Amino acid sequence: MPFSVTSIAYLLLILIDFILNIIYSFCYGIFSLIKLIFKQITNRNMVDTSKKQKRNSSHFKHNQTITERGIIDANWQKLLATTLLSEKKTEKQAKDNKKDQYTGSFRRSRKRNREMDQPCGAVEDLKHLKIDNVAENSSNSEQNKNKVGRGNKKNKLTKFIAIDCEMVGIGLNGDDNMLARISLVNKFGDCVYDKFVKPREEVVNYRTQVSGIRKEDLINGEDFATVQKEVAEILKGRILVGHSLRHDLSVLFLSHPKKNIRDTSKYKPFRKITKGSTPSLKCLSKEILGVDIQHGEHSSIEDAKAAMQIYCTVATHWEQSLSQKKGYSRKFVES
Repeated sequence: MPFSVTSIAYLLLILIDFILNIIYSFCYGIFSLIKLIFKQITNRNMVDTSKKQKRNSSHFKHNQTITERGIIDANWQKLLATTLLSEKKTEKQAKDNKKDQYTGSFRRSRKRNREMDQPCGAVEDLKHLKIDNVAENSSNSEQNKNKVGRGNKKNKLTKFIAIDCEMVGIGLNGDDNMLARISLVNKFGDCVYDKFVKPREEVVNYRTQVSGIRKEDLINGEDFATVQKEVAEILKGRILVGHSLRHDLSVLFLSHPKKNIRDTSKYKPFRKITKGSTPSLKCLSKEILGVDIQHGEHSSIEDAKAAMQIYCTVATHWEQSLSQKKGYSRKFVES
């Protein structure tokens, strides 16, 4: 049966399509092969380049380390030289101090004789003392020792720290207290900390006639959180001296170990001055130190110095009485 024109055309189309598919597959295979070869060549170049970079960078770092190491070695040698000198000085001082040390029964008898020679700290013998002259009745040699000690420790933190705070009134009628100024002095009466505190609430009464605080003082004051943290760090592990310390600690929202508190308002021998009632700081300063304070506006630095001076007049007797109680340390007697 003869093929029609339509059948022949259809067969030709099928043949052409088959040939085109073969050509397409061949071309695609060649293209893929070229692409794979190109990719391998490119990757190899990139790997070589990265290796070179690593070698260069490691070489640079090595040189840089050598340079820095030389600087460190030089500084280290200087530090070692300084340390050796300081150690030699320390050893020399230790040898010199060793001559003054005693052991055995001789030391105990020497200590007992020294304690017997020291005054008991009675209030009646201290009425003419001045704030800057604690040991007026002591010998000249003791005064020279105190001067030398003060020269080395001026404005430095000591084991004993006196505190005083000035408050302003807040609340409905201004009856509540808020910290406005705080001052700390060391055992020698040198001020080691004094700052005004920004108000955290609306101030109803600045109490300027007593506190000496004015609005402009608090505008540029320190934040309460900062002051609280700094004061807590200073007082940590130290003996706190002051008058009516309960009020000062309450406005600071701080606590302090009872065994490390020396409150002049609660010292029993001082109550004899006021016939049993709680004495004021002004009264104690007048009777014990012979100094008038708190005329008009108060000064927290002056009050802290007065509290420390009052404590120092009876420190030996006070510490000896505390050392007999459980929980107190005898080491503060000689501090």
